Amino acid sequence: MVSSYPVQFDVDFPTRPLGRLTTALRLVVALPIVIVLSLLSGQTFNDDNRNTLVIGGAAVFLPLVLMLVFRQKYPHWWFDWNLNLMRFSNRVVAYLALLDDRYPSTDEEQSVHLDFPYPDAHQMNRWLPLIKWLLAVPHYVVLFFLWIGVLVTIVIAWFAILLTGTYPRSLFAYVVGVLRWNNRVTAYAFTLVTDQYPPFSLR
Repeated sequence: MVSSYPVQFDVDFPTRPLGRLTTALRLVVALPIVIVLSLLSGQTFNDDNRNTLVIGGAAVFLPLVLMLVFRQKYPHWWFDWNLNLMRFSNRVVAYLALLDDRYPSTDEEQSVHLDFPYPDAHQMNRWLPLIKWLLAVPHYVVLFFLWIGVLVTIVIAWFAILLTGTYPRSLFAYVVGVLRWNNRVTAYAFTLVTDQYPPFSLR
């Protein structure tokens, strides 16, 4: 974690051999926890040609924007929800990306570390939450291509783990760097915990 950006993210490189069997069956094994995360983060399901929203993390974004704009207030429980949901989702993503072979915990930190400070809403620009998602468009474009690289990297790492039990360190650093970048953009544009524009950097 070299950067001084307020959103800090890292994943511990595994020093022990990774499990070959759970790696081979990762998509199947991860299905239950992916369903849990989907329900928590808010998904739309089609039911008799009607869309029903499952209330979760996605449902609190617009109310949070209104709270910051009109009240200049970021409720602490809201912050705790966002931080812990992001931590949990990152543990699931790290598991799917083969960065760790321990099943994602719903509350323990494990090897995935994400942190950002509680924001002082009175020190933040009250109108910026209305357009942060738009200002982050250049990041979305870059991240689109970076995530394509992540998918290729995961396939290569999958074969490497099956053959050697080890995730190549350079590939590991790349995937962690993309996750770090993604978390900074999410924290800036959607979790709204900082006004500092995210750097275009994997570090």
